Amino acid sequence: MTATDRSIELVNAAAQAAADRLAHDIIAYDVSDVLSITDAFLLASAPNDRQVKSIVDEIEERLNKELGAKPVRREGDREARWVLLDYVDIVVHVQHSEERVFYALERLWKDCPELPLPEDAVKTRGKAAEHAELTGAEGSGPDGRPGEGTGGELR
Repeated sequence: MTATDRSIELVNAAAQAAADRLAHDIIAYDVSDVLSITDAFLLASAPNDRQVKSIVDEIEERLNKELGAKPVRREGDREARWVLLDYVDIVVHVQHSEERVFYALERLWKDCPELPLPEDAVKTRGKAAEHAELTGAEGSGPDGRPGEGTGGELR
């Protein structure tokens, strides 16, 4: 089984919305062969909590406005470190860069086929590392201010 046309449409719209809000390292996986609960996962990250919220809000607004899709569940809003939007057909994960490195969802889903994304979304690959270099090697602390961190590297 492969992701449905509707799932691919949702993934592309969500990926473009995330790219428009300057998300980092946007990637999507077709998980339909290994999970029966959804067709695709979209992963994106941002260097601070405020930007995570902005990306999530833009994705939600864009999918509702353009495709009439509303999430059946939204989790992680309070801390904005890892927000999950469940649209049944797809699940969107927007993570703070530190959570992205720590949980490494890419490693879990690496055997699943990657879904093609809009060019703007593809261009975000490697932006977390680039951002870390621009802001200093230490990265940022849990509050988004400079301090101990991961350096924004995705492994």
